[in-house]
Amino acid sequence: MSAITWTPLWGWPVASLIAVAMLAMGIMQIVLWRRSRGGPTDVTAGSVARRVVMCLAVAAAVVAPSLTVSVTTTAVRNTDVVIAVDVTGSMAVTDARYGSAESVSRISAASSAVKDITDMYADSNFSAISFGSSASVDVPLTPDTLAVDNWADRLTVEPTSTSSGSSLDTPLDLLLRTLKSIRDGHPHDEIILYLVTDGENTSAETRRTYSSLRAYLDDAFVLGTGSTQGGRIPVSSVDRTTDDGGKSSSESPEWVIDPTTGKPGTSRMDTKELESLADEMGGTRVIMTKDATARQAMSSSTGKSWRTRTTRSSTTTSSPIVWPIAAVMLVVSLWELTVWLRTSRRLL
Repeated sequence: MSAITWTPLWGWPVASLIAVAMLAMGIMQIVLWRRSRGGPTDVTAGSVARRVVMCLAVAAAVVAPSLTVSVTTTAVRNTDVVIAVDVTGSMAVTDARYGSAESVSRISAASSAVKDITDMYADSNFSAISFGSSASVDVPLTPDTLAVDNWADRLTVEPTSTSSGSSLDTPLDLLLRTLKSIRDGHPHDEIILYLVTDGENTSAETRRTYSSLRAYLDDAFVLGTGSTQGGRIPVSSVDRTTDDGGKSSSESPEWVIDPTTGKPGTSRMDTKELESLADEMGGTRVIMTKDATARQAMSSSTGKSWRTRTTRSSTTTSSPIVWPIAAVMLVVSLWELTVWLRTSRRLL
């Protein structure tokens, strides 16, 4: 349904003054013509009509008559999923369970979770980040789920020789830059973060908060892997690390020694730290167990709700009616010019 409204370009006060002045000039043309009838003047009814019409056209233009119409817009919203996986030495501990009673390394459980996530968000874009002593973007934003799954298959913990303990704020700066870049490049997309870690933080420094990520996130999940009972940490190296995420191929693996006790160190999943991470991002903490995987913990309806979707919204917009006024001005101006040329030729 359309309707005529008025949308003056310079606001009603200025437009009203100009419109009144033009109307006054039009009336003045008529008054002066009537007073000069019969006298020595070359003003004709036609010339008065033309000038009055010009005044009326200018008055109409400044108050800008507009046609208000209802417009339906269609937008396609995509989902960008950022997956950050902890690859510190503690992720090699074989105390995790993922959908079964079999114990697997924490990094193996993380790998399985990543592949479940890509399956749940099949129509989305993905970016993959690993973090240990440092953080890196291993897979830039891409719709290629196969690339992310291949990355998950190759996930291994960092070598013990380069490890400096677990610091959960290591990926924070990189995550902040990555999420901001995605938001700037795709302002209408939904952005979800999955942080997969055992929650262990051995750094002596106070961990920085993840709350700064909230500005760029629509949702966040912290997936906890491991157990509160914990387990010994195997020594991992580039040439000895296997597909099991740091579990040595030797029958008698070496263990990371705790320098304070001189005995093999034990790593335990920190559920309180996981809860704090989720709370800071306004997200959800999920502990992966034999009964709960990434797929089961987040219902299928959650995954489907974040897929690419088309939304429609109705809005009203005003379109100034310019061409009729311009057409009238053009016709009258050409008429005035023609009369002026004919009169000038007669006077020569």
